[in-house]
Amino acid sequence: MIDTVKDVLSRQQQTLWQDALGALSLVVILFGTLHLPAFL
Repeated sequence: MIDTVKDVLSRQQQTLWQDALGALSLVVILFGTLHLPAFL
């Protein structure tokens, strides 16, 4: 089972980074939107 997980992660390394970057950008947008009324 560990070999299967390693296999999947090695094949989808680039996609994993893209997904992580997308999730991080969504969190930044969420916090920015929630804090925007404090600045207006």
